[in-house]
Amino acid sequence: MIGKLNHVGVATPSIDESVKLYRDVLGATSIGEKFAMPEQGVWVCFVNLPNSQIELIEPYGEASPVHGFLAKNPAGGQHHICFEVPDIIAARDDMRAKGATVLGTGEPRIGAHGTPVIFVHPKNMGGVLVELMETPKDAH
Repeated sequence: MIGKLNHVGVATPSIDESVKLYRDVLGATSIGEKFAMPEQGVWVCFVNLPNSQIELIEPYGEASPVHGFLAKNPAGGQHHICFEVPDIIAARDDMRAKGATVLGTGEPRIGAHGTPVIFVHPKNMGGVLVELMETPKDAH
């Protein structure tokens, strides 16, 4: 059912500081611009790798869901992993049929790549928050 690993989400108190780490320490050469996703309460920036991406996420506003994560992990850290799926509705229905908890209303929302996404609760995914993202139509 799942396709390729699209990205690893990393929560950070400062995307600007995290960019320095990926660029200056790890040698990343392709880093996108930071952009706001106020409807999801985050700032986002993608670090492009040869085989995947790192999605840096920083709180946007006081209601950001990332605040809770950073309260427990002040320096930031791995927040989620994202896998591509060919059909987000089929993936959601499959997760529910298997007893997994799809977070929020369960209705897909548009993620940072402009495609529908859902999140599956870590308690059903071996302790890892999993994002399922419909494969972008121009990706393959």
